[in-house]
Amino acid sequence: MLFRSLRREGRNIARVNGRTVSLNLVREIGSYLIDIHGQSEHLSLLNTRQHIHLLDRYTGVEAELADYRKTYDRLLGLRRELAGLRHIEQDAERRADLLSYQLQEIESASLRPGEETELRQERERLANAENLASLAQQALALLDEGTPEAPSISDLFGEVVQAVSSLSRIDTTQAGLSEQAETVADLLSDLTRELHTYLEGIEFNSHRLEQAEERLDLIHRLQRKYGGSVEAALSFAEKARQELDTIAHATERIAELELEEQKMLRTLAQKALALSHKRKEAARSLETSVERELDDLSMTEARFAVDFQYQPDPAGLQVDGGERVAFDANGIDRVEFLIAPNPGEGLKPLVKIASGGETSRLMLALKNVLAQADNIPTLIFDEIDQGIGGRVGMIVGEKLWQLARRHEVLCVTHLPQLAAFGDQHFRVSKKIEGGRTITLVDQLGEQSRLDELAQMMGSLNEANRTAAHETLMQARQRAAQLAEKT
Repeated sequence: MLFRSLRREGRNIARVNGRTVSLNLVREIGSYLIDIHGQSEHLSLLNTRQHIHLLDRYTGVEAELADYRKTYDRLLGLRRELAGLRHIEQDAERRADLLSYQLQEIESASLRPGEETELRQERERLANAENLASLAQQALALLDEGTPEAPSISDLFGEVVQAVSSLSRIDTTQAGLSEQAETVADLLSDLTRELHTYLEGIEFNSHRLEQAEERLDLIHRLQRKYGGSVEAALSFAEKARQELDTIAHATERIAELELEEQKMLRTLAQKALALSHKRKEAARSLETSVERELDDLSMTEARFAVDFQYQPDPAGLQVDGGERVAFDANGIDRVEFLIAPNPGEGLKPLVKIASGGETSRLMLALKNVLAQADNIPTLIFDEIDQGIGGRVGMIVGEKLWQLARRHEVLCVTHLPQLAAFGDQHFRVSKKIEGGRTITLVDQLGEQSRLDELAQMMGSLNEANRTAAHETLMQARQRAAQLAEKT
């Protein structure tokens, strides 16, 4: 749902499905939903870039266009790779020197994940070796040596084991206590042995401490340069190694891609020419159909044409005769609709034709012919009756009715012959209330519709009511005949 609110202070808010968006986005989405045709509106058919899309939908080249675009997208990907390789080749020597230096710097360090943590722990041990040794000796003295004043913990606990063992022999229900005591004694023995081993491993090695500090400094420097961690530095090295390999083989790969590019350009040229040929065949049919519609709309002498142009481009596709032309996702054709409204005038682009009823009728003719091709669901025609009379108005009404079978059509008109073809009739009026102008929109029933049609014919009287009734019946009869044909 598109929504826009205008506030008294001048601020406005635009939303799409409840989300706040820019007004430009609402306009862009709205252009795909509603097409407004009026005396002062920019008509979608005057957008030259849309002509090729309308022609393609009329032609029915969806399969051919999709096949062409598949090759086109592959070519774009190939050219992106080529551009990257050529850039690498231009700066290859300097880049290779830098990558080689960086790779050698990382590889010579022989980094490995987890090393930093191990070095930190080792540094702490080396820096505190004296204190660690003192604490280990203190624990061993209490566990195993004792003092003249007090026996060791091992000796004391040995007495505990003997006492509990004797207790359990007398009271066999307490055998578990003896087992627990023996387990604790074994743990004390293991603790003593491990402390001895740890004490023997403590080294007062200032040289090794200096080495650990230097190694940590190296790791930190590489981390700062190559990503913040050992893992990032190793990943950087792997990427550098791959890029060096790419540089080494860039010239060879460029030659391969250039050959493949030429093959792909030839294939794309064939598909583009086939697409262009099919468009040109359909364009003749489109021209005839539009001129037939214009003839119905009293523009008997008007001529309509679809103009095809190529744009030269040295880097484009080679077409017939060896000429190279520009191409894009739609092929090689530059398509534009041309019109000559009156005899003796040359064909001109739609944007240069006169405005008014002539323009409106042309737009209606094109819309009728392109009804299946044009996928905009809602069409609004404002003052399409400008410059046309009652007889042509009936024909315009028929055309609008036919167009409404495939689109939702809204028409603002003052011509009763045209209004009579509407499935629904609304009257728009203004009135002043409380010093403000209010616009009213009323849906008309059968009788009020006849009165409105009569007023559109001049004034509300019996003669005009009769004429309005005849006009309405004639429009309904003609609509029924058209419905039977379709």
